[in-house]
Amino acid sequence: MLTKTIHKLFITAAAVATFAIAACSDDPGVENYYTAKAEYAIDFLQNHQQFSMFNEIVSRATGEKGNLRLPQLLGTYGTYTVFAPTNEAVATYLAQRGLSQVSQLSKEDCDTIALNAIIEQAYFTSDYSDATLPTTNMLQRYMTITCDSDIVGDQVQLRLYINHSALITHADDSVKNGVVHTVNTVISTTNDFLPSVLERDSTISIYYAALSVTGMKDSLMLYLDDTYTIGSDSIDWSNDALCVHTGNEYDNVAYMTHRFIKYTAFMVQDEVLKEKYGINNLDDLRLKAHELYDPMYPADKDITDETDRRNALNRFISYHLLPFSATYYQLTCVDGEKSTLAMNWNRRKIDIADWYETLMPYSLLKCSYPSGTAAGLYINRRGVQSRADERGVYVRGARVSSPSQVSIDQTALNGNYMYLDEIIAYDDNTQNVVLNERLRMDVSSLSPDFMTSSARGHYTLSNIENGKYGNAGQGAIASANVNHCLGFKPGSAKNFTYNKNTHLHVRNRILYFDCYQGDEVIIKGNFDFTVKLPPVPAGTYELRVLTCVGFGSRGIVQSYIDGAAAGIPYDMRKDGVQQCGWQSDSSLGDEDAIASFDKSLHNLGWMKGPKSYYKSTTPSGGTWWLCFRDNQNVIRRIIGTFVSDGKTDHYLRMQQKLESANNELSFDFIELVPSSVYNNEYFPEDRW
Repeated sequence: MLTKTIHKLFITAAAVATFAIAACSDDPGVENYYTAKAEYAIDFLQNHQQFSMFNEIVSRATGEKGNLRLPQLLGTYGTYTVFAPTNEAVATYLAQRGLSQVSQLSKEDCDTIALNAIIEQAYFTSDYSDATLPTTNMLQRYMTITCDSDIVGDQVQLRLYINHSALITHADDSVKNGVVHTVNTVISTTNDFLPSVLERDSTISIYYAALSVTGMKDSLMLYLDDTYTIGSDSIDWSNDALCVHTGNEYDNVAYMTHRFIKYTAFMVQDEVLKEKYGINNLDDLRLKAHELYDPMYPADKDITDETDRRNALNRFISYHLLPFSATYYQLTCVDGEKSTLAMNWNRRKIDIADWYETLMPYSLLKCSYPSGTAAGLYINRRGVQSRADERGVYVRGARVSSPSQVSIDQTALNGNYMYLDEIIAYDDNTQNVVLNERLRMDVSSLSPDFMTSSARGHYTLSNIENGKYGNAGQGAIASANVNHCLGFKPGSAKNFTYNKNTHLHVRNRILYFDCYQGDEVIIKGNFDFTVKLPPVPAGTYELRVLTCVGFGSRGIVQSYIDGAAAGIPYDMRKDGVQQCGWQSDSSLGDEDAIASFDKSLHNLGWMKGPKSYYKSTTPSGGTWWLCFRDNQNVIRRIIGTFVSDGKTDHYLRMQQKLESANNELSFDFIELVPSSVYNNEYFPEDRW
């Protein structure tokens, strides 16, 4: 798909000052050391002799349908990153193939080399140095940026690598439509599916053996939905008819060209299993799996068929698998080492977190990214920063290795994997301690298709004011609208079902709009949709929805839980004052008055927005402005309660009651709240 966004790769200030070319023979020369803003990317390649062989490859690449014209594409407006190998790099690649000229490469070879080197967004070296880039290249592969350094004389020389192999010998040649980075090798790629990539990693042989004997490796062999068709709709954000009005602005919507099926795997290395758990082989892992899961599922403890989804080893390994692809910085909304979006939280009071269904039936895991000394990505962590939460609970969780802590490429054609520093399990501790809290789930994370397509966390066309985030107030002309959003037709978003009169798109992130994590799912038209709720441990839960109300374009909605009407329809065109008599904390006065008002609101089926999240005062973010709890347009609707047995699906249905194709629902987040939280007389639910 065509994704037109400017990003920047991060390098520390000290490193920028001493950035040096590590391989002198690949230095493109002084003629490259400038900002070529007058040139397009293709002009840059054609005007510099050291890229002549790569330019020939680009000219011969025509894509899978034979109609792709890369020179024309790189010579037009849009935004692109090109990792351009020098002539020496291409010659080395040819020699390794027993060839001497580019003309000896097949058209398919040229497609692979060229498309693997181009991302349809622009990334400069000032945002990421330790991450898998959030946008795939033109072969739909993620590319990983890692760095190391060396001391030469009295200077530190920083080296940036692509996919752990191609050294960036010169970075950040800016062009009118993006950026060109010089690399010293042709960037490699793989057509292998995730199981083959896992098999090659000898450090995870025990986990791979578990994948094999349980048959779960066969569950990781899907890639492309051949039944998906795009129809005649635009796929490049150029169709004025798909500029969709919502609130006070328009979102520029396009649809996916392909529907991919991908996966994320969490693997624990053999060395860690041996040192921490005394696990030396598959038999030891079997024993550990039964130790963890037999107490939770006693009726299944004697199932010996390891391909049975109820078997302990099958449960164990499948809990380490997610039904979508996500990079290190996509599993939470901490979207980079210098995440502006993360500044919208009060992270002294709450860790940024998301929850996902795994490939183990009826199971959920939590991804957290705390701030402070413990900063990093964790699985099944509970607490705040490095301390217990307000209920006195602290669980450290399993830490995920960042890309620079790994020496090999962990990406595959249909997904990727990451290392953990300890085992994760859907055991008693996870179900009854870690997940015994308010589960606040962004709607943009509720479908694997939202995640795999990168609709969640999608960025916008950059400009000086907005950076990578969107800008409210956009108009109905597609060519001038930077709010690029991905739409999903009926049947293309797993866990969501809806009729042909329902329009659905995932909004790009906007730091200063009234939406949690900066994004939301827009449901528009005479809609009627149902979403399968994420699985939760056994217990009674209160279901809530956060929505932005008070706009004339909103609708009147009737909600249902598991097919039964939940309350009466509510009119989202009314703001909080009109809906439920909303009052600010400052106007109520003391704590007793605030608590009493919160209780009365809850009895009416409403709650204020969370106190932990703020919207920014400017498009570029960085300044807290308005806390959601102080915003009368951002309120939580209590839909009702349901009882989970831990092994049954539950559903939320929402139906538009207005006979109009022009009204919408701002579907922002859901909360699944156990009764121990919302109905606890000793520990009232916090306001965060």
